[in-house]
Amino acid sequence: MVLDLSSLLSGKSSRLDFEYEITQEDEENAILPPDDVSFTAPVRVKGYVTDNAGYMSLKASAEIDYKSRCARCLEDIFGTFILEFNRTVATLGTLQDEANDEYVVVKNGILDIDRELVEDLMLEFPPKLLCKEECAGLCPKCGKSLNFGECGCPKKKEIDPRLAILQKLLENDE
Repeated sequence: MVLDLSSLLSGKSSRLDFEYEITQEDEENAILPPDDVSFTAPVRVKGYVTDNAGYMSLKASAEIDYKSRCARCLEDIFGTFILEFNRTVATLGTLQDEANDEYVVVKNGILDIDRELVEDLMLEFPPKLLCKEECAGLCPKCGKSLNFGECGCPKKKEIDPRLAILQKLLENDE
């Protein structure tokens, strides 16, 4: 989204509200989901830029709906990821290091926030999703979901065959 900040820079207004969507068809700002995740709707972005006596700040919230599978039990999950995006706004030429991630730079009165917003979304989106925090996962023997109770498999812990010799040493010590 390209914002015209000329009214803020000239002092005619002190706040500029915005709301828009980023679609997956927008190749320049496409968001690449992690493996096994699909985004089910465009990214919804809402926020504002304020000017307080020359100090400008950007506050935005981005929401994206997703579909995935639980990393432990493989159940389908649907959810909404919300990212809070806050940056200080600076005009071109006023910063010593314009590559600093804490700032977004206004060039010729225009502010383009999509690149930084999409980058933050991709960095902050969780790499593994769970259906619930206390998900018990699947039984390693039979594959039954342990979220609905025990599976009935014997609880004897199997030892990795490569380490079986160490188990024999432990049994000899007793």
